[in-house]
Amino acid sequence: MKLKRFLLRYYPPGIILEYEKGGHLRTKSIDLLDLSPKTNTDLLVAEIRQSEPLITESRADQVKHLILRLQQKQGQDHHHRFCLFKTLQAHILPLTNVAFDKSGSRFITGSYDRTCRIWDTASGKELHVLEGHRNVVYAVAFNNPYGDKVATGSFDKTCKLWSAETGKCFHTFRGHMAEIVCLAINPQSTLVATGSMDSTAKLWDMETGDEMATLAGHTAEVICLCFNTVGSQLVTGSFDHTVSIWDVASGRHVHTLMGHWGEITSVQLNWDCSLIISGSMDKTSKLWEAVSGKCVATLVGHEEEVLDVCFDLTGQLVATASADGSARVYSAATHECLVKLQGHEGEISKVMYHAEEKGQELWPQAVSCLWCHMMQLSI
Repeated sequence: MKLKRFLLRYYPPGIILEYEKGGHLRTKSIDLLDLSPKTNTDLLVAEIRQSEPLITESRADQVKHLILRLQQKQGQDHHHRFCLFKTLQAHILPLTNVAFDKSGSRFITGSYDRTCRIWDTASGKELHVLEGHRNVVYAVAFNNPYGDKVATGSFDKTCKLWSAETGKCFHTFRGHMAEIVCLAINPQSTLVATGSMDSTAKLWDMETGDEMATLAGHTAEVICLCFNTVGSQLVTGSFDHTVSIWDVASGRHVHTLMGHWGEITSVQLNWDCSLIISGSMDKTSKLWEAVSGKCVATLVGHEEEVLDVCFDLTGQLVATASADGSARVYSAATHECLVKLQGHEGEISKVMYHAEEKGQELWPQAVSCLWCHMMQLSI
């Protein structure tokens, strides 16, 4: 193996190694999830050298310099003030979904008008209209971190892959027997996963357009799915009250996670792929070990359905959004509810973290509100 170059990743903090092996370029990541401005860089470099053979003595100073850059970024003060930036008349019918590319410079919208549109964030200019679906465009995604392709899933039972640069349709993936309601692209940007009301998920080759696997086993609609951060596993959540873990390379079913008493609404893995969080219509969220499939905790407190769940970038905190109009933050280690965020008058459909040094910013979104409450969480 020959190290070619380093790539710096600010959030979550880490260093990507690009190396050559057998004539092919490959990458691996050094995750620095516990890095802080107070971390001893010399000790950290020594630990990295012990565990990573690509980091030789001659590369130690480069690695230290990259770590110092990460610490400098973490030490920057962020005093964000949020206000309404722009209102876009995006579609002639209601929106179904929205997604940003990695840099945030572009975003995409799906709609009941059967189109997906690509927008420039700063100017609000419409860049491309992706037309071709024969029914509602329900699920949309960029192939982050690359951002040169867009995938759309539709109630017409197909998924389409588009060029984000030209708007050209590369492939139409056909095979589902009912509406597609969720999709995800693996980190390597080689596979698209789709979930459908036909109770299956499918894997598609982004280069050839071929169906690579049908993941069958759920007995009701597959409503949510996600890849782990290395792309080796896919997690699916279903209205059959279960979560399933699948091996991507073989399409083999690994585990069925049983314990919820209601439909699954959301699933996510933490960054190091050790834990899975699931949200359910049974008003609870559950933490599961990804390797064993064992339930390690049930997070309670919401009075209505849990509609969305997510980890922060370190995997230490879990956020949940509920139809009861509140969001909650739990410790992934102790399972204690740390914060209850209230203020919305209607249900909260989505919640996400934005990383900052002095804690985490938590962004909950209510379907009944045009304005989003921005809540600063420092724990």
